[in-house]
Amino acid sequence: MINEHDPSLARMSVFGITHLQKQSPLMIAWWSAVFPGFGHYFLNHYIRATLLSLSEVFINTFAHINDAMIYSFCGKFELAQSVVQPKWAFGYLIIYMITIWDSYRLAIYQNKVFDLTCLKNEQISRIGIFPLEIQFLDRKKPIVGAVYSFLFPGLGQLYIHRFGLAFYAMIWWWIYLYFSKLHESLLQLMLGNLQASNLILQQHWLLFMPSVMGGAIFHAYTTTIEHNKLYRIAQRQYLKNRYRKDDFLIFHKQV
Repeated sequence: MINEHDPSLARMSVFGITHLQKQSPLMIAWWSAVFPGFGHYFLNHYIRATLLSLSEVFINTFAHINDAMIYSFCGKFELAQSVVQPKWAFGYLIIYMITIWDSYRLAIYQNKVFDLTCLKNEQISRIGIFPLEIQFLDRKKPIVGAVYSFLFPGLGQLYIHRFGLAFYAMIWWWIYLYFSKLHESLLQLMLGNLQASNLILQQHWLLFMPSVMGGAIFHAYTTTIEHNKLYRIAQRQYLKNRYRKDDFLIFHKQV
């Protein structure tokens, strides 16, 4: 938590680096619309983001929102109307809209906190040693984090040392793969059995996967960029403090 006694841009814990950064409120709101909870992940509100993402999966499943969406996309409006569960759908809609607004509001406020914190220019820790983990700031390649998340969502978060979020994402990706039967469907498609491939797929769980993969890729990519910025700031602060009182010249004027 940022307060008067700890006004640094970033703070390390055993779970990773939690930091303030400049965000586009509209982009944050859009990610909350794509998958409730994702906007809060980008704002580093990990607990509420995790709870919101869990509520999205469970309430969506009980309300059959994904099934209704797919039937609507296919023009089967009567089937979509029959499959949706109103007792869950109305509650889902309220939570969905409030989640979008809350992430938008938080993004605006945290941008102000970010600007004020930058003015204080407090020292950023470059390394944290804990009983179960070692965390540190170093330079990484954003494209590597994005590629890791593309290959398997969660690996990009492991690359940037958010191992709690990484394993949470990987466990859920395995759940999506299992219930959607995507791998079995791809195998049948590779064998030329197009009809069998379509019949195997479970549409409800499949519809979660593009949003999850896109969010994992974007999160890993943008967080890597922000960590690189924090690394440069921390290095600049260290060098300034180290040589501030020294009469040290890199180039000497020749007489």
